[in-house]
Amino acid sequence: MLRTQAKFQLGQVVRHRKHPFRGVVFDVDAIFTNTQEWYDAIPEESRPHKDQPFYHLLAENENSYYVAYVSEQNLVADDTGEPVDHPDLADLFGDFQDGFYPLQVQLN
Repeated sequence: MLRTQAKFQLGQVVRHRKHPFRGVVFDVDAIFTNTQEWYDAIPEESRPHKDQPFYHLLAENENSYYVAYVSEQNLVADDTGEPVDHPDLADLFGDFQDGFYPLQVQLN
């Protein structure tokens, strides 16, 4: 039986290892649960393993806000201490405190 433990927590600010974006974790899948079509769209040499946690992020880059789905191997904790400006943050989280956003709603 596969056992995985998520490295990052709900409300934590993270950034991508390779791409210039950061975001707030709002959900975690213990293993890959997105579509095969989504997975196949990633260049083969860059595809992450499916048997690791995948994170749903309220993400931002220099130009836009969006929702991202990222493997644990491609994330690192964001140590800038700066808040994220995603417009949907207030729907789920309270005010930024000590590098985290406290969860304000109950999720399943």
